[in-house]
Amino acid sequence: MADIAKLVEELSKLTVMEAAELSKALEEEWGVSAAAAVAVAGPAAGGGGEAAEEQSEFDVILTGDGGKKIQVIKEVRAITQLGLTDAKALVEGAPKAIKEGVAKAEAEEIKGKIEAAGGTVELK
Repeated sequence: MADIAKLVEELSKLTVMEAAELSKALEEEWGVSAAAAVAVAGPAAGGGGEAAEEQSEFDVILTGDGGKKIQVIKEVRAITQLGLTDAKALVEGAPKAIKEGVAKAEAEEIKGKIEAAGGTVELK
């Protein structure tokens, strides 16, 4: 039997994109829906109380759809490469991480795209 603690540790290191890829691979392999894998990736970025002089990595958090859910879902799909169901679940479950651990320039670009689509975004 696999070491559960080791599996949990490894899965906690996944980015949202990697968790989405894992979800799709498990769906194909086992023939079941694994939409919850994206939700599990959210707490992974929580980290401890790390003191940083200057933040170099940012988490892009979708805080709302601004009443333009369809446009925001389309933009989330384009950014994350998620399927329609997963992107819809992410938008409807806001606040949720769109991308984690990205450079400031990429985070600002994503924020601009989501806000242009009508959504609201927070950088952490």
